[in-house]
Amino acid sequence: MNPDLRKEREAATFNTELLTHILDGGSERTRRRREIESLVIGDPDFCHEDANFLSRSERYEAAVKKSALMIMKMREYGISDPEEIYYYKCIASGSHPEAIGLHFAMFLPTLKSLCTPAQMDKWLPLALSFQVIGTYAQTEMGHGTHIRALETTATFDPATQEFVLNSPTVSSIKWWPGGLGKTSNHAIVLAQLYTQGQYHGLHAFIVPIRAMGTHEPLPGVVVGDIGPKFGFDEIDNGFLKLENVRIPRENMLMKYAKVEPDGRYIKPPSDKLTYGTMVFIRSMIVGESAKAISKACIIAIRYSAVRRQSELRPGEPEPQILDYQTQQFKLLPLLATAYAFHFVGQYMRQTYHRITGDINLGDFSELPELHALSAGLKAFTTWVASAGIEVCRMSCGGHGYSHCSSLPSIYVNFTPTCTYEGENTVMMLQTARYLLKSYTQASAGQKVSGMVSYLNEMSQQRLQPQQVSARNSTVNLKDLSSLVEAYKIRASRLVELAAKSLQTELQLMKTKEDAWNHCSIDLVRASDVSIAL
Repeated sequence: MNPDLRKEREAATFNTELLTHILDGGSERTRRRREIESLVIGDPDFCHEDANFLSRSERYEAAVKKSALMIMKMREYGISDPEEIYYYKCIASGSHPEAIGLHFAMFLPTLKSLCTPAQMDKWLPLALSFQVIGTYAQTEMGHGTHIRALETTATFDPATQEFVLNSPTVSSIKWWPGGLGKTSNHAIVLAQLYTQGQYHGLHAFIVPIRAMGTHEPLPGVVVGDIGPKFGFDEIDNGFLKLENVRIPRENMLMKYAKVEPDGRYIKPPSDKLTYGTMVFIRSMIVGESAKAISKACIIAIRYSAVRRQSELRPGEPEPQILDYQTQQFKLLPLLATAYAFHFVGQYMRQTYHRITGDINLGDFSELPELHALSAGLKAFTTWVASAGIEVCRMSCGGHGYSHCSSLPSIYVNFTPTCTYEGENTVMMLQTARYLLKSYTQASAGQKVSGMVSYLNEMSQQRLQPQQVSARNSTVNLKDLSSLVEAYKIRASRLVELAAKSLQTELQLMKTKEDAWNHCSIDLVRASDVSIAL
């Protein structure tokens, strides 16, 4: 070990093993994590050629082979717990994306959340045995985040008991799904439902896209790879055009919404239930933000401990660049952010499972908060982490520009999270709608709870600027509870400002849509500080 790195580690003033247990969720989890790590690290099958010297096609081929190898190894080792599967895949794939990631991340979770028991019995064994390899086809050429405007149609034909799926326009072609270009043989397709001549909104359908035996596209299916992107060379992001593709009635995911054999439509308890997979992925992305910025911080801080540069005092040995205050100013707040995101990721995951558990029992009361919280946290954490990774890269000087540092790969593979599963500004505006609704309730004297409970305290005394100044402060700036109270007041005032701004615009504008657009900057700012709280 480099002596400078050893010196820094020995200088720790806390029990590093205890902190490791806290981060892992207990000593037993640490033991199991290390056990899984050793299965990968000690396995010569995962010692592949450096992907940085491979072409895009070669990287995709290597990723597919690695995915197949991971599946066989997990079966051999008896790894079946979802969290352990996820961790094994993360270690085995390293800093490079996994070829069939959407099969695990979106296809399987959608089956589990939207299938009826009968559908689960049919599709889950096929998906878990990888006879069916799936992807999730939502985004289209013309629309992404605005999913209500998606154009793919699914029209029920009661004579044949089939849905007929079509991509009626160029802009309706599915565009971007990972694994669609070459790998998947099935897709969960989000399409606008029509039955008995009536429109019923967006619903999910299991659509075979390639023959199980030959892997050739099925009749009416036009599918392929969209080409190189900003990173993700291992992933075959694809396009999908459907031309009168017929699927059985049972291929509509009918846990909540249903179409009867005669074409009669049964509404779901909430139209937001169709979007459950998106909420799940947004919840997961919060944790991914923590992992990405943690990796970048580890690389940059270790580099800063062993890299010596320039002079603090003439004639003395060159100091570690970590000793420069400017380097600490760049990196140490990001390290603190990594810890914060780790714990908020745990909170988001627990909240998701708690609320979805209530939903499965028929309680939908917290579904709006789950949507608002997952959207806002996804946007906030990915914006901060993306910017933070770039700071880490630049803090390593020229070496950070080299792929050998892994920082360019971490950046290009993480940055898309600011766009997929909802463009971040739009996500913040979705959260703002929930905030304004909660503000209206709190202003009317109703108690609000959860992420907006701080709005109940709006009528309390405001903090004046002189109260939070560095000197003679009535707020203890070293006391966390005092700082939290200050942030609560700040958040509630910005929500109040956005609400009053909207009310003013409503009196001036012809439509509420124009009013919303004119105060959208205030709305995003209110969401940003509320989510940060």
